[in-house]
Amino acid sequence: MISINQPAPKPGNEAPSVDSDPASENRWTIKRLLNWTADFFREHGAEHPRLEAEVLLAEALGCERIYLYTRFDEEPDEATRARFRDWVGRHAKGEPVAYLVGHREFFSLKFLVNSSVLIPRPETEHIVSEALDFLRKRNQPSQVIDVGTGSGNIVVAIAKHAPTVTLIATDISGAALKVARSNAALHGVESRIQFVESDLLESLGQPPQFDLIVSNPPYIGTNEQGTVQASVANYEPHTALYSGPDGCEIIERLIGVATKRLVSGGKLIFEMSPIIASRCQQLATEQGSFSGIKIIKDYSGHPRVLVATKS
Repeated sequence: MISINQPAPKPGNEAPSVDSDPASENRWTIKRLLNWTADFFREHGAEHPRLEAEVLLAEALGCERIYLYTRFDEEPDEATRARFRDWVGRHAKGEPVAYLVGHREFFSLKFLVNSSVLIPRPETEHIVSEALDFLRKRNQPSQVIDVGTGSGNIVVAIAKHAPTVTLIATDISGAALKVARSNAALHGVESRIQFVESDLLESLGQPPQFDLIVSNPPYIGTNEQGTVQASVANYEPHTALYSGPDGCEIIERLIGVATKRLVSGGKLIFEMSPIIASRCQQLATEQGSFSGIKIIKDYSGHPRVLVATKS
């Protein structure tokens, strides 16, 4: 185990020991812990090393991340250091920060997560923004369904910002629905969302019709598995990641369902991989039931969300 009781060495393959020596002139204060850990994560290829260090230490201390900056000279107690050391080591081996701390921010809301659900990502916020814009312009009672809800991040965010709509959330995983219900309760919208265990909309029967269908479906092809980041492939649920050989299989089914379940003027909004964006657009066009198809690019400029309006 690397000791960090001396001036910070170059990080190796193990997490730092965060035991402090009060007699040392290099005390392990919050500031020094953050600096060392950010360097350690950077050496291990972390995408956002400083942010990840801050999230873990704030959670270990039981405070908001912003308060770390007012406590730079504070030296965490032994129990906090032990918890932090464990998380640092696990994250360095690939375990996602969100699973370690049990939550992730999405659309400025806190969402509980575990290994039963995908970790919410900023790109998916485009779905919520587009959905809310549509509902505002529609300005009438609307029925919304989130297909493959996972943690419930999409449906809960919509419910929080569109208080008059009726909502349903489906998922093929009962464990995922349990997390989604917890998040709905956390944000006080559980009474407005019906949760249904279902493969797409199959368990809903006929009618009901919807003004808006939103989804972040599985869209990675099984033939791409070797290219998926290890922290994703090894920890996030495969049923929420992969969709047949080319990644379009579930999306194709979703588009077919939407043509039957959307009211005239209703919208289908779903996330997709940039790799299959052209194919998804083609599938929607070939249905012949949509009057308009729009592609929204993500923060990196890649085609990420498809919006189709029912004729």
